[in-house]
Amino acid sequence: MQARLLLEDGTLFTGKAFGAEGQSTGEVVFNTGITGYQEVISDPSYCGQIVTMTHPLIGNYGITRDDFESIRPYIHGFVVRRHEPVPSNWRAQYTLDSLLKEYGIVGISEIDTRMLTRILRNHGTMKGILTTGNMPVEELKEMLGVSEMMRDQVARTSTKGSFSSPGDGERIVLIDYGAKSGILRELTKRGCDVVVVPHDTTAEEIRRLKPDGIQLSNGPGDPKDVPHAVATLKELLGEFPIFGICLGHQLFALACGADTTRLKFGHRGGNHPVKELASNRCFITSQNHGYTVLEDSIIGTELEVTHINNNDKSIEGLKHKKYPVFTVQYHPEAAPGPYDNSYLFDQFIEMIREHKAANPKAPRQAEIVAAMKGDL
Repeated sequence: MQARLLLEDGTLFTGKAFGAEGQSTGEVVFNTGITGYQEVISDPSYCGQIVTMTHPLIGNYGITRDDFESIRPYIHGFVVRRHEPVPSNWRAQYTLDSLLKEYGIVGISEIDTRMLTRILRNHGTMKGILTTGNMPVEELKEMLGVSEMMRDQVARTSTKGSFSSPGDGERIVLIDYGAKSGILRELTKRGCDVVVVPHDTTAEEIRRLKPDGIQLSNGPGDPKDVPHAVATLKELLGEFPIFGICLGHQLFALACGADTTRLKFGHRGGNHPVKELASNRCFITSQNHGYTVLEDSIIGTELEVTHINNNDKSIEGLKHKKYPVFTVQYHPEAAPGPYDNSYLFDQFIEMIREHKAANPKAPRQAEIVAAMKGDL
């Protein structure tokens, strides 16, 4: 079956369909990862986007249940150079094609993904429509012209209710803006008692959970589309140790008076070099974001830059000069190196312990667990 991808600048790609039949619109982006397509497909941060993989062979190791980063995929389309329908992997439980069919996601293969990526790099990400139908191109253009980009991705991907992952260690409230499961895995691996709450949980509701620390998750879209999250962070700032990732990093910056802006084509892939300024070390990181914190907007705030991107010098990490808070733009729960950046979770736990030691009046963990049994 034929599939077509039409960009808002009029560029048309015609290829071979796989996955579901139908059509969808979204922001067309590209990911430079050589492996990890299942993580990409199941990452909620791609909600509303048509994702192009720059690596030419996709589908060769199939799909494995244990490697999902969310309950379901949220991408609006998948673009590859070559789709491999028969995986070779002893862990594979089903194919990429069957996954896309199950969730109604259209895929297109056999197109020049190098050309598509160059267009996006030169002109920036843009809207696109992906279809397996026979609608005339002029009608597709008209449909694409009146379509609007999603603004409610966080609400679509966040948990609808609170839930807990019990542990004997520090109590962490994980605010879910579209969180990858890897964040929860890293926290529970360290024995943390984690409570996951929706994106619109109020500061007072979080206080009632008596956390030792707060984890801000990744998530999709423009941070300025979730002003309630910024307002909540303003209230909580200084009360609890906080660690933010990706969208959580951007929301924290806005809460501290900084500003964000849209990148031309974003950072998406598992091979982005980031320099930690304190150690002058370079880490290879996994990233997925279309917005960044403006460097000039840091001036006059209580924020300090801790990491920068070695490619374009954009801000990749921040910390608060007064309060126990640090954030990163990349994904330390991912494994591009393979585990180069997971040490940040250890730093978070250590920061919590130092904060508790400096504030002995804070309730002990045993008292917190006892108090929370009735609440959960």
